[in-house]
Amino acid sequence: MNRALTLHDLIVAGAALAAGIVAGLFLRAALRWLAKHAHRTRWSGDDVIVDALRSVVPWAAICAGLAAATAALPLTPTVGRNVNRTLTVLLILVGTLTAARVITGLVKSLAQSRSGVAGSATIFANITRIVVLAMGFLVVLQTLGISIAPLLTALGVGGLAVALALQDTLANLFAGVHVLASKTVQPGDYIRLSSGEEGYVVDINWRNTVVRQLSNNLVIIPNAQLAGTNMTNFTRPEQQLSILVQVGVGYDSDLEHVERVTTEVVKSVMTDVSGALPDHEPAVRFHTFGDSRISFTVILGVGEFSDQYRIKHEFIKRLHQRYRAEGIRIPAPTRTVALQQSDEVAIPHQRGTSDLVP
Repeated sequence: MNRALTLHDLIVAGAALAAGIVAGLFLRAALRWLAKHAHRTRWSGDDVIVDALRSVVPWAAICAGLAAATAALPLTPTVGRNVNRTLTVLLILVGTLTAARVITGLVKSLAQSRSGVAGSATIFANITRIVVLAMGFLVVLQTLGISIAPLLTALGVGGLAVALALQDTLANLFAGVHVLASKTVQPGDYIRLSSGEEGYVVDINWRNTVVRQLSNNLVIIPNAQLAGTNMTNFTRPEQQLSILVQVGVGYDSDLEHVERVTTEVVKSVMTDVSGALPDHEPAVRFHTFGDSRISFTVILGVGEFSDQYRIKHEFIKRLHQRYRAEGIRIPAPTRTVALQQSDEVAIPHQRGTSDLVP
């Protein structure tokens, strides 16, 4: 110490520390009140920012109180410099963690607003968090007087060995980034792979893609496999789609009557059933003279992939009921088998004793 410690120094230091703690508690309460108002807004980004500030602002106030208390004490230059450096490092760590939370939360919020679903593509969030934490760690080392140039060189050399050892992991990582960047698949899309897996994309993380089937089972698909296989996306370029229902009527039916009745049923289903498209133009297309019927296709419009099952169910019920009321016959497949008996009856030859006489 430069001089002897007095009671006045202790009182001033204690008052400064107490002021910092009181200011931190007050700011935390104010930010809690602000968070309630931010929750009422439509944008979710303000919730993330206010929630992160609730962590960093009180700690910043406490660190400021500690710094003021340290300045009031008669410390030696070395001790004072070490205390200030420690407080600076603590503030940088808190600020880094807060920045990581804010930026990651904003990335998740942006992903949810783009996809319109509860799930998010955590691969971007994870990459963002790692980058921010790494930058904060380097700033801490620089603050402590540690040169980061040799560390960066060592990381560059060691990164090559890590890349060779983690080829599959890195392949899945870059495949996931490629899939999201190309916007071929986003969380919330309904996809079907050529290998047979299908369902809603729940999340795309750094290694795999999580797909939820209609039975609520989760299918885990490596990102590299997702990027390298044939895939049908039923949500893009638009979520609405058309479905085909195959129907057949007897040869004795009036096809004009059949088309009119079927069109009326389609209109009623499009209007009444949830998930259908009321503006969909009904379409009936005859296409085949079958063995026992004339086959045709009915085109229905649905708003989303999973709605098709409910719409098909209601359409078939109503169409069957209406056909029965209109006397339109839906024939079952029949086959006639003709059995023809030959006039010559084969008599088996019996070998007797006379056959042995020359």
